[in-house]
Amino acid sequence: MAKRRSNNYKRQPRETFRINSRILSPQIRLVGDDFEELSEALGFKLESGVYGTREAIEWAKALEIDLVEISPTAKPPVAKLIDYNKFLYLKKKKEKEIKSKTAKTVIKEIRFGPNTDEHDFNFKLKHAQKFLTDGAKVKAYVHFRGRTIVFKDRGQLLLLKFINELAELGAAEELPKMEGRRMIVMIAPLKKPKK
Repeated sequence: MAKRRSNNYKRQPRETFRINSRILSPQIRLVGDDFEELSEALGFKLESGVYGTREAIEWAKALEIDLVEISPTAKPPVAKLIDYNKFLYLKKKKEKEIKSKTAKTVIKEIRFGPNTDEHDFNFKLKHAQKFLTDGAKVKAYVHFRGRTIVFKDRGQLLLLKFINELAELGAAEELPKMEGRRMIVMIAPLKKPKK
């Protein structure tokens, strides 16, 4: 009986960049930062521009680096003379840097009932004020259980009062609306958080 292969191993994602002889286009547009160093190593002046692919591959072999196709859809395709592993490292580093710079939106939820009393309302209001000053969005909702669904007007008044109390710190993205058994409102902070 034949053994089944287990699927416990992880596949490495295949990179989509063609290198050296895998580049199919007869011509490429050569780009890069270090043309002075490359020119010095090759013995002639090399500049950014359109070159024959075979010619560029020969230069890469002479320099003991790779010709990497960066943008295959361009006319002619864009390539760079660089060590392939270094290229992948720089690409991952750049992606990580971009990811760290993007702001992550935090959404905090605050739940009310249609019969929430004044003390609970004020307690939850203080939490919402802190969330908004920290730069997080607040998703406030009134959850209707069982027969309390008949008190939609109470829920709406509660959320409108909540929006009004937070007017200095945040603004509602839209008026309260029903989603299933919940009446929901999103409140976005007005100012950026202090770091």
